[in-house]
Amino acid sequence: MRTTWQKSSYSVANGACVEVARGGSYGASQILVRDSKNPMGGTLTFSPSLWTAFLDDLKSGRFSSPGPAS
Repeated sequence: MRTTWQKSSYSVANGACVEVARGGSYGASQILVRDSKNPMGGTLTFSPSLWTAFLDDLKSGRFSSPGPAS
């Protein structure tokens, strides 16, 4: 089974972005994430519910940088 990767819509010209796919050893029930500049460097695997929770946290700003240290 061939995995079809999609590059992030926030991708920048220098290629610093992530790619996402459905698949894995359990079929389409997993979300796969990898670095587009190093596709053989490893893959993170999420269940659909954990992926949704992660995206919700990103959208809420939970992982936003607090800014420079004083």
